[in-house]
Amino acid sequence: MVRADRSRLSLRDLLSESAAGILQRPARSALTALGTVLGVGTFVAVLGLTATTSSQVDSRFNELTATEVTVEDTGGDQPDLLENAFPPDADRRIGALNGVRDAGVYWPVRLPPDDLVSAAPPGTGEAGERTQVVAASPGVFAAAGPLLEQGRTFDTYHDRQGENVAVIGSGLAARLGITTLETAPAVFVGDHAFTVIGIVEDVERKADLLLSVVVPQTAAERVWGGPDSGERAKMLISTELGAARQIASEAALALDPAHPEHFKVVPPPDPRSLRGSVTSDLNQLFMLLAGICLVIGAVGIANTTLVAVLERTGEIGLRRALGARGRHITVQFLAESGALGALGGLIGTSLGTVTVVALAVFREWTPVIHPATVVTAPGVGLLTGVLAGLYPAWRASRIQPAEALRR
Repeated sequence: MVRADRSRLSLRDLLSESAAGILQRPARSALTALGTVLGVGTFVAVLGLTATTSSQVDSRFNELTATEVTVEDTGGDQPDLLENAFPPDADRRIGALNGVRDAGVYWPVRLPPDDLVSAAPPGTGEAGERTQVVAASPGVFAAAGPLLEQGRTFDTYHDRQGENVAVIGSGLAARLGITTLETAPAVFVGDHAFTVIGIVEDVERKADLLLSVVVPQTAAERVWGGPDSGERAKMLISTELGAARQIASEAALALDPAHPEHFKVVPPPDPRSLRGSVTSDLNQLFMLLAGICLVIGAVGIANTTLVAVLERTGEIGLRRALGARGRHITVQFLAESGALGALGGLIGTSLGTVTVVALAVFREWTPVIHPATVVTAPGVGLLTGVLAGLYPAWRASRIQPAEALRR
């Protein structure tokens, strides 16, 4: 390069000069590329893990949400005249439908304002607590899928005889000081005692049962009356996989062939829309994290490139004096920042892929990574590096040879 108007910068020279600039300070270059590594790695891992877990989300929704149907008692056109539209044998009627596992009717009991729940009789001085009491048929717990810590749930005998028995959650039992059923403990709801026959540790459906005192519906009707007009009865139905939609279309007619309009059946939501909603939320959250990492990486590359420009002012001035054009300087520094971004993108893509595969193997899932993700991820790193190097490269191209050589 003798004359400035005829100077050229070949691709080979550009690559060699860029590599020399990067390798001149390897530790700084590695730290500069680290932000891009994290950003692109997070990008690949997010998309890969989202695709991998989609089938798992589908499976979970199919096993629980897609096998649950709820029937609400609306009372028809005149709900005030019909306290409870569910027939006494509602559990049996729904249970006779093909595809139904279990079904039960329940409603929240409307307690008098002064009725508190405690483990000691009123007048003993022990403070009670305001706890929801739920009246339920025997099929409710079967449909909820309980995991019992102690004892059992009530059955058709308790319901038919109107026995004062109760089932409570383990958390409520701990608050009331009930640790064992061997002494036949009781919970007192106001002045009424209910023998605790079961403590439930967990349920698959209707988790609010764990926070309630659940009693047979016949006992609740005898003590407090039927469902309140503001909180009408509902039915919980668990079905075989794939039968929920069919059961939802038949339930109202099976309960009351003459007045199916007294019931509102709530079928399970579409698992695909549920999965799409969950996947979308996860994507937005983790893509934001990946974007933040990329921004941090871009700032790191821009800062390092700008420092390199200041440190190499003399070198830049010498190149300009020997005939290098401003655009040659610009391209050289853009090539260096782009190379750092591309290198970070390649390493980040590899780490993200390894993360997805390792997690899938650990959880015994099938890893899923879309080829487009692997192909475009290094390009994202390259683009990040080029954008980060625009300002430093422009600053380098504006350095005047005479001013640079005086420093």
